[in-house]
Amino acid sequence: MQLSKAEEQLMQYLWKLEKAFMKDLLDAFPEPKPATTTVATLLKRMIDKGFVNYRLYGKSREYYPLVKKTDYFSKHVNGLIKNFFNDSASQFASFFTSETNLSTTELEELKEIVDKQIQKQKQ
Repeated sequence: MQLSKAEEQLMQYLWKLEKAFMKDLLDAFPEPKPATTTVATLLKRMIDKGFVNYRLYGKSREYYPLVKKTDYFSKHVNGLIKNFFNDSASQFASFFTSETNLSTTELEELKEIVDKQIQKQKQ
């Protein structure tokens, strides 16, 4: 299941804060801040989707993410590779490295990351 753009923005704040009350979440938004009811609606949807839960302290709810940011991002990248690059990581890598204006230094850093992962998997 995926998040809408607005839900994803709210989730970014929640991942950063790790846990937050409504006031904390509203404070995280830039001006003009959304209405409390808007954020409450987004949180309700995110709870229904299984991305967020909360602890009750009297009448106050402390929200926290149920899904790790890396897991969410990983699922998106894998979906991108499957849907746009015929499930080919090498096609994705070719597109990514040729179409994103990476510097030589950045490409060398990527190569080092890939080489380390290859060594790790060989062990």
